Amino acid sequence: MMLNVIEKIQLSPATKSSDEDSVNSFSLPLTFFELRWIKFHPNERVIFYRLTESSSSETFHSRILPNLKLSLSHVLRYYLPLAGRLTWAPQDPRPSVIVSKHDTVSLTVAETDADFSFLTSNELRPATEFHPLVPELEVSDDSASLLSVQVTLFPNQGFCIGITSHHSVNDGATSEMFIKSWAHICRNIEFPFLPEDLTPSFDRTVINISPGLESKMIDFLSYLSKDGDNFKSLKPPPLNDICPDVVRVTLELTSENVEKLRERVKKKLARSPLELHLSTFVIAYAYAWTCAVKARGGDADRPVRFIYTADFRARLDPPLPATYFGSCVAPSGWFQYEARTFLGEDGFVKAAEILSDSVKDLGLRGTESLFEDYLESVKKVKLGEQAGSVAGSTRLGINGTDFGWGKPVKTEFVSIDRNEAFSMLGRRDGAGGVEIGVCLKKSEMNTFLSLFKDGLND
Repeated sequence: MMLNVIEKIQLSPATKSSDEDSVNSFSLPLTFFELRWIKFHPNERVIFYRLTESSSSETFHSRILPNLKLSLSHVLRYYLPLAGRLTWAPQDPRPSVIVSKHDTVSLTVAETDADFSFLTSNELRPATEFHPLVPELEVSDDSASLLSVQVTLFPNQGFCIGITSHHSVNDGATSEMFIKSWAHICRNIEFPFLPEDLTPSFDRTVINISPGLESKMIDFLSYLSKDGDNFKSLKPPPLNDICPDVVRVTLELTSENVEKLRERVKKKLARSPLELHLSTFVIAYAYAWTCAVKARGGDADRPVRFIYTADFRARLDPPLPATYFGSCVAPSGWFQYEARTFLGEDGFVKAAEILSDSVKDLGLRGTESLFEDYLESVKKVKLGEQAGSVAGSTRLGINGTDFGWGKPVKTEFVSIDRNEAFSMLGRRDGAGGVEIGVCLKKSEMNTFLSLFKDGLND
């Protein structure tokens, strides 16, 4: 793939005279939920839009790109923390997001000769082809940017918006709200104002968590750090290069597929359906995970673990407002399993039961109890384990985000190719079901696809 960078600018949030004093000293302290993610590698996603006959490459440069720039500046006025920096000064007990008057967001504009139709298809595609489409965040030991954007034109085919965001204050719900807000202003560029349901709330006092939990989380970060004397460094651990044989595929489970799999679980388990939580997410994740473990094969005694992040917005007392800005997710997972648990004929059923019980457990136990279990489990992690996780959510509506030139033809979570994660979104046609992104080595992917297809016909 050839990528030509046309320009790279630092975009400032739009301001009015009444705003200028307010952005001089804006500080947002991180909460218990956000502390866990300060050293995670950023979330990278790319949203593809097709150019129509009425929106040529000339239209892109004369109208689409200027509107995207202007609307991004306007939306950052509402989402000021995203233009700020995550910092953790040596004397501070916890990190904060600090917004200064002259803070900006990096915006890259590029052009590529890549095949738009191929990259937006569901077929096998090299994972490395997507990385040039997302920008990098600036990260040092004591400071990290929170948002970076890249707009890439595929001449006479389409364009994409690559968004790289720091995990600390950008969970799925906040990221979706920001993207929808940006799209809303872009569609209404002459009246760049947000409705109440898209206007973020920065009130941290609504987080009703024991103060002692934050101290435990900071102690946990120190435990995880390989450099005990510098555990406050904001740099994530180094990543290996993407193997050239890692491929990406998009799979779909229709609502009919999900229902058939759900019924399979109900029939196999000698439990009342009232005891089970067999949501679309539970069914889809359990099914994909089981296929991944079987595709890897190997020793049945080998350790495996799979996790997901649970949204606690509605689980806190009182619940958080729908427009709360920040990360309010916590990891939940299963660490003491062997591959044999999922290799057998009923591996999918077992995975669905484990996930179902976990999700139900979230509503029955307190945050502190769940966190203590997580701490103990992490300490038992073994090197070389096959690990699964999930980016996105079946509840997120990114696939419907219209900036004024139609809905996207594809959304890809680029960062899943580094850590054996899946991505999940609701299907683009709005007919129910789930769209699953998978990245594996080609040798494993061929087996995975066969298992995935055959399992739906059982």
